[in-house]
Amino acid sequence: MIVVINNDAEKKDVESFKEKMVDLGFKLHESQGENSYLIGLIGDTTTLDPEKIRANRIVKKLVIVQEPYKKANKMFNHGDAVVEMGDKKIGDGYFAVIAGPCSVESQEQVLDIARSIKESGASCLRGGAFKPRTSPYSFQGLGREGLEFLLNAKKETGLPIVTELMSPLQVEKYVDFVDVIQIGARNMQNYDLLREAGRANKPVLIKRGMSATIEELLMSAEYVLSEGNKNVILCERGIRSFQKETRNVLDLSSVPLLKSKTHLPVIVDPSHATGVWSLVEPMSKAAVAAGADGIMVEVHNDPANALSDGQQSIKPDRFDNLMKTIKPYLDIENKKLS
Repeated sequence: MIVVINNDAEKKDVESFKEKMVDLGFKLHESQGENSYLIGLIGDTTTLDPEKIRANRIVKKLVIVQEPYKKANKMFNHGDAVVEMGDKKIGDGYFAVIAGPCSVESQEQVLDIARSIKESGASCLRGGAFKPRTSPYSFQGLGREGLEFLLNAKKETGLPIVTELMSPLQVEKYVDFVDVIQIGARNMQNYDLLREAGRANKPVLIKRGMSATIEELLMSAEYVLSEGNKNVILCERGIRSFQKETRNVLDLSSVPLLKSKTHLPVIVDPSHATGVWSLVEPMSKAAVAAGADGIMVEVHNDPANALSDGQQSIKPDRFDNLMKTIKPYLDIENKKLS
């Protein structure tokens, strides 16, 4: 429930109303805009009589929100959010390109890729130090050593680091290594992990689960937001279907749908969505046209010998071409590369 406060309401009356709502067990989410002041009531508002609230002289308007997500709801927030990733921004006109290898394999590999994507204009460096894999026998990542390789690449190039952390313990131990905590698709509904990430003072990028609905993705964001962390980025990375020609089905319709429901930045991962390197560039263009705030692209200097996901990784020269070809689309959408 959103309570729109009259502009001429006296402060003491507003404070009295807020105290009463807290006494009734509701959490408050306040939003001050240029022309309006909103109070969001979070809790079971079915216990309230809407007519009694509307009758309060401080109330200008009452909006009943049916969606279970409140802090992630566009109705509770003025304007689109801007999330800072190190010295880069995403959201509300700022477009970020996050690029790098699926897995960190060596210091030389990460440095080579970081240098090349930096030169091409990438915003952030992505790389997996911890890798959740379908098979227990597949490469699981280098762990802490991989994080140190990423840090060294950041020191040389200045690119902020985006990497996946898989457990609350890892967030606690390694939060200082990263600029953005990635929550992978397989962990989208790991609620203990989401809460711990919400307590960390770092942006959190949440990937949509392979079979997750849009509302479930927003509820995952709600877990992070409910812990006081307002810096959340949502990522569409494809959903599972009967389709065999691609790894997943890229649900581009989720981008404008999410943008209509939440103020949070929304990005697209065309690499994991398609699983085919030749589809990454056209789907990146489509993501911009659909209104995405960024893309996450896998780049590898030797895809044929990559330890994971080589078939969906593009080489640095193709990434350079991608950065050039998406620019006209960014201009059309009036977005600025961060």
